[in-house]
Amino acid sequence: MPRGKPDPGPYRRVWRLAWPLILSNITVPIVGAVDTAVVGHLDDPSYIGGVALGALLFNFVYWGFGFLKMGTTGFVSQATGSEDSVEIRAVLARALLLAAFFGIAIAALRDPAMDFAFWVVSGSASVEGHARDYFAIRGLAAPLALANITLLGWFLGVQDTRAGLVQLLVINIANAVLDVVFVYGLGMDVEGVALATAIAQALGLLVSVVIVRRKLHALGGRFDRARILDPARFKALMVVNRDIFIRTLCLLGGSAYFMDRSAQLGDVALAANAVLLQFQYISAYGLDGFAHSTEAVIGKAVGRKDIAELRSVARASTVWAGAVAVGISVCYLLSSGVLIDLFTGIDAVRTAAREYVFWVVILPVASVWAFQLDGMFIGATKSVEMRNAMIASLVFYIPAVIALMALWGNHGLWAAYVLFMAARALTLWLYYPRIVAAATP
Repeated sequence: MPRGKPDPGPYRRVWRLAWPLILSNITVPIVGAVDTAVVGHLDDPSYIGGVALGALLFNFVYWGFGFLKMGTTGFVSQATGSEDSVEIRAVLARALLLAAFFGIAIAALRDPAMDFAFWVVSGSASVEGHARDYFAIRGLAAPLALANITLLGWFLGVQDTRAGLVQLLVINIANAVLDVVFVYGLGMDVEGVALATAIAQALGLLVSVVIVRRKLHALGGRFDRARILDPARFKALMVVNRDIFIRTLCLLGGSAYFMDRSAQLGDVALAANAVLLQFQYISAYGLDGFAHSTEAVIGKAVGRKDIAELRSVARASTVWAGAVAVGISVCYLLSSGVLIDLFTGIDAVRTAAREYVFWVVILPVASVWAFQLDGMFIGATKSVEMRNAMIASLVFYIPAVIALMALWGNHGLWAAYVLFMAARALTLWLYYPRIVAAATP
C-alpha cells in the first residue's frame, strides 16, 4: 500500500481486484453458451455435440497450456512484492517465448492431435465430423490464444485486473457477435463458430499488446537479455509450468471422461449434459475472479514474506467467494428452466436437461473451495502440491463414475462430478500449511 493512502481493508481490496475479473471471466463461458445456443437452434442435436466435443478438444490445448498464465501470475506477483521491475519484465519475455514455441507447434500438429483425440473421446459419426471441422479452424489460432493467456497472467501478476477485463471483453464480445454474423448472417454452422473465435483472439491480442506497452513504459526498468535467458530462472519457470501442466491435464482428463461417458448415453444425453455444463462454466469462471485476485495478493504476500497479509486476504477472498457461490446457486434454482430453453429449442434435449439440472444448482457451492485453494497455491508457486492433489482427485473420480453410473446412470455421472470437485478441495487443504510456511519470514 503506497504511503499516504489508508488501507481499505482486506475485504475491500479483494473486491476491488476481483470485480473486473468476475465481470470479464463471466464473458468467457457466456461465449461458450452463445456457441451452444447458436447451434442449439439448428435442426440437429449433433451440432451441439460437435461444438461441445470440438471445444473440449481445443480446451485440452488451451487449458493444457494454461500454465503459461498461472506460472506467469505467480512469478510476476512475487517479483511485484519484492519490487523487482527487471524481473517483472523478464518473466513476461520468458513466458511469451514459451507461448510462441508451443503455439506454433500446436498449429503445425493439429491434424495428428485430432486423430489421437478422437481415438480417446468418441461420439457419433456426425458429432465427430462437426468437432473435426471446429478444431481444425481453432487450432490455427493457437499461437494467438496462448499469447493472450500469457498476457492475461502478466496483468494479474501486476494486479492490473482492469487490463484483464478489457482484454477478455474484447475477445468475448467479438466472439459472440461474430458467432451470430457467421451462422445466422452468412449461413455457416460449426465452421462459423470456430472462425469467430479465431478472429476474436487476434483482436484481443492486438488490444493486449497496446496495453502492455503502456504498462511497461509506466513500470520503468528495462529488458535484460541475461536475466531473461538465465538458465536457473528458466528452469524454475519450467518446473512450475511442468507441474501445472500435469495438474491441468488431469483436470481436463476428468472433463473429457465426463463427456466421453455422456456420449455413450446417446446424442440427446450428450447434448443435455453439454447444455448443463454451461451453467457450471459460468459459475466457475465467475468464482475464478476471486481465485485470480487471490493469486495476485498471495503471491505479493509471499514475495514480501508478510504472513499477516496472506492470512487476511485468504480469509477475505474465501468469504466473498463462498457468499457469491450461494447466490449463484439460488439464481440457478430460480431460473434454470428459462436458461435451458435459451440454450436449445430441441424438446428432447430440454426435457433431459431439466431432469438433471439439480446437480448444476449445487455445483457452485461444491466447487468454490477448490477454486479458491487453486488461486492460493498458484500465487505461492506451490505447483508440486497442486499436481499431487489433482492426481489423487482424479484417481478417486474415475472409479466413482464407474460405480455411480452403474447405480444411477446419468444422475450417477453428475454425482461423481460433484464428488470430484469436493475431492479437489480436500486434497489441496491438506497441503495448505505449506503456503503459510512460504510467507513466513
